[in-house]
Amino acid sequence: MAEASKSDAPTSGEGEVHTGGCLCGAVRYTVVGPMRPVIYCHCGQCRRWTGHFLAASAARRSQVTIEDPDGVLKWFISSPGYRRGFCSRCGTPLFWGRDGGGFYSIPAGSLDDDADLEAVMHVHTGSKGKYYDIHDKLPQNTDASSTTPEIEAWREKSRAYK
Repeated sequence: MAEASKSDAPTSGEGEVHTGGCLCGAVRYTVVGPMRPVIYCHCGQCRRWTGHFLAASAARRSQVTIEDPDGVLKWFISSPGYRRGFCSRCGTPLFWGRDGGGFYSIPAGSLDDDADLEAVMHVHTGSKGKYYDIHDKLPQNTDASSTTPEIEAWREKSRAYK
């Protein structure tokens, strides 16, 4: 799948700009446009991928520019139709998405500044680890079929960015 190139990405004057990357700095990305509120995913795959549960935002793929000059961003097909992108040099999880889908989920911890993001829900709590409990007051869903008003507002706002 083709990622947006620098020449295809809107300039910072056209909307919100978020940057991030991996631990070693070999892979960097820029998101121009709104990012989804953070969702905590407790599914078994996310827990194995991150070592705990995944705290992820998301953005339209067309808003994401990936800089990988050394070619260290690798993709793992984690289940049919879905892939996970990570830095093969330092191991940082960076992207998750459906093949041909319009969005990337992006780990919130890979952002340079996450000050304008807030967590809005937990998903796949039926698969959460037995070694921890969830003590916040966010909605908890045993699967990923639910949404929140914050997520719906982001979906509407992100439609303005193609």
